[in-house]
Amino acid sequence: MDKTIEATKPVQLNGTMKVPGDKSISHRSVMFGALAHGKTTVTGLLTGDDCLSTIECFQKLGVEIKRDGEYVEIYGKGLEGLKEPTEVLNVGNSGTTIRLLLGILANLPFHTTVIGDESIAKRPMGRVTLPLKEMGAKIDGREDGKFTPISIRGGNLRGINYQSPVASAQVKSAILLAGLNASGITSVTEPEDSRDHTERMLQAFGCNVKVDGLTKSIEGGQKLQATAIDVPGDISSAAFFLVAGAIVNNSSIKIKNVGINPTRTGILDILEKMDANITIENANHEASEPYADIAVETSNLQAVEISGDIIPRLIDEIPILALAATQAEGTTIIKDAAELKVKETNRIDTVVAELKKMGANIEATEDGMKITGPTKLHGARVSSHGDHRIGMMLAVASCIASGVTEIENTSAITISYPGFFEQLQALQS
Repeated sequence: MDKTIEATKPVQLNGTMKVPGDKSISHRSVMFGALAHGKTTVTGLLTGDDCLSTIECFQKLGVEIKRDGEYVEIYGKGLEGLKEPTEVLNVGNSGTTIRLLLGILANLPFHTTVIGDESIAKRPMGRVTLPLKEMGAKIDGREDGKFTPISIRGGNLRGINYQSPVASAQVKSAILLAGLNASGITSVTEPEDSRDHTERMLQAFGCNVKVDGLTKSIEGGQKLQATAIDVPGDISSAAFFLVAGAIVNNSSIKIKNVGINPTRTGILDILEKMDANITIENANHEASEPYADIAVETSNLQAVEISGDIIPRLIDEIPILALAATQAEGTTIIKDAAELKVKETNRIDTVVAELKKMGANIEATEDGMKITGPTKLHGARVSSHGDHRIGMMLAVASCIASGVTEIENTSAITISYPGFFEQLQALQS
């Protein structure tokens, strides 16, 4: 049953904390462990609903997976060890699970049907199914495989050189994963660089991925070997607390062991441009996924323009950056972000509608938003609309709003951040 939470403005936010494991890395660690030969161990796995959907899908494909909290053991038997499932694979709310899973299933000569929740049913799958069909996979579904439910029978794939119309780690990853067992070389060229967790992790599992500028290539027939993965904290989750620390009076927050993969740190670049008081400490760049401690203090923010090739590096953080912009001096312009329209909600419309209820000076544009600040926000009855990032953004907004903020549909937050409200509360005490 969905929950409505009442929140009020705290005096300050102070403390040291850790955020849950990175969602993108958690998904991939389970998937690649399932494709590898031998026992893969994962520490720090995000235990949100999305990642549990990934585990369940691979268990239905015949992979033995044992989980004890954030620690997971995956007993892989290679790509060829996956078995035809006896039931439909349900990805829940997870776009990463379905798109990467389709790339993996494209290698396999059996039939699978994949579904998700109402949100997934609206999200475009053609960006993945079209190139997979071009490689030789047989795919059907609503509107010829553009929407779920999707039925796939794979095998006998041939490598392609794919020019992706969008910079999307999910699209790139699906095609590279399909290339694992395709004949010849499979390559993907993007208009801008998207997050590179797949390339890094394939290499950690002993697979050779060639990186040539915006083109990533893989040769078919490679085998993955089991390894140990230590998942750093998710910078997309940390972003909510970084903005909270910057906009709530008298605040000082330190977040330990956050992933600082350069394809994901657009949020840090923009906050620094906005004059946020942020420091990076104890950085470790030797790990396959670099990490550091990040500290933030109350700041006098300045408006900026957010556009161009930085957008793929912070697409998930735009809702919380929009909130930050309501407290910045001047007019912030966000553009080139039409991709927001095909997330869990149309995040352009949803962010604008919900923040307007709280008094924000914000307008939607065709590919982004225009936000003028600083503006004093007030409590209102708002909703996540079933979108976890909108729910968390509104919770942070309540920390600077006068009166009481009622946030509907907060259960969506468990998708990426179980324990979010408890941690936010702990910083107020």
